[in-house]
Amino acid sequence: MEDVVVTGMGCVSPLGNTPEELWKNLLAGKSGVSNIERFNTDEYDVHFGGEVKVFDPTPYFSERDLKRFPRNVQYAMHCAMKAVEQAGLTDLIDKSRAGVILASGMGGVDVYYKGSIDLATKGPRHLSPYFMPMVISNMASNLVTIRLGWMGPSFATLSACASSNYSLISAVDQIRLGRADIMIAGGSEESVCPLALSGFCAMNALSRRNDSPETASRPFDKNRNGFVLGEGAGVLVLESLSHAKKRGAKILARISGVGLTADAHHISAPREDGVAVCNAIRFALQDGHLNAEQVRYINTHGTSSLRGDIAESIAIYNAYEGKIDGLRINSSKSLMGHMLGAASAVESIITIMSLMDQKIHVSKNIEEKDPDILLHVVDKESIDYDFEYAMCNSLGFGGHNSVVIFGKA
Repeated sequence: MEDVVVTGMGCVSPLGNTPEELWKNLLAGKSGVSNIERFNTDEYDVHFGGEVKVFDPTPYFSERDLKRFPRNVQYAMHCAMKAVEQAGLTDLIDKSRAGVILASGMGGVDVYYKGSIDLATKGPRHLSPYFMPMVISNMASNLVTIRLGWMGPSFATLSACASSNYSLISAVDQIRLGRADIMIAGGSEESVCPLALSGFCAMNALSRRNDSPETASRPFDKNRNGFVLGEGAGVLVLESLSHAKKRGAKILARISGVGLTADAHHISAPREDGVAVCNAIRFALQDGHLNAEQVRYINTHGTSSLRGDIAESIAIYNAYEGKIDGLRINSSKSLMGHMLGAASAVESIITIMSLMDQKIHVSKNIEEKDPDILLHVVDKESIDYDFEYAMCNSLGFGGHNSVVIFGKA
């Protein structure tokens, strides 16, 4: 079975549109959460989010295409091309053995929203012919595949907020099974939009700290009161180790282990005992032939939800059998909000940057740590830390649990 490595990365986020810029801002503890500017939020209960406010799609899209293709597709294309560029891939590769798996939890949700308005106000003959292709979640994978001319496995994964980790794990499987040499994997989301904001408000899932947006996302804090809606994209180039070595590629990190489970519990609430998440962690450790103590950093799912943060911390504590002295955790969502289906792709990039730099960025806004959180949270400032392996957890509505362990190159 082939070992799998990472050779390229690209991102779009509220804190920067390159991995280096994103990482610099995270280490500095800079927040990407602020009042939403894309649309008027006066009638909404929440007025802020992790909105992508600086993004230039013109290198990859014509003016005409920009009117057709939704933001999630634009974000994904930018990330994919930047990741391919970093990986040093050329047209000389065997394109029949190169594939694309990109995730999205909500697909072209803003296209759906605007199309519904056109249907209601203008009638059925006034929908764009691009409505159906652009609203479906696999369009980012399709358009990247078309742009690159890659003819290997190509599809989308959709597992709510865990969608991108499912993409990564599916891509790892394609390479391990010998179906591909190279896979693009990750996810994109255009979720700071009227429909998503109003929907999550209706669930009472979002923090309503409108007077202090930057401090609203506070995973593991005693007074957390919901997550902050974010958006963006992350894409990674995965290769078999043998293929990467053959072409002399720079290896950024190794995929050391993966794990998947289901809560089988509720459509949105987590299992409070964390048993399925614990199993996903154990499966990933088994897959990588690792002991828990070898994985000394976890980029948690950590959304700032009341029950979710505790359930995940219980799962981690139990997976480590209480041996947590050398373990450090944080949550990138404290500084960017929750990117939903794109979250774990961007957080995987952050985890790899941590491994490369041997640093862990600060988890912000913990004024009083929840006493039920028994883990060591990096909550004061970013730190230097020595670790060989790091874990990225991602959990989705419906009980989708996913774990990816990365190793130093």
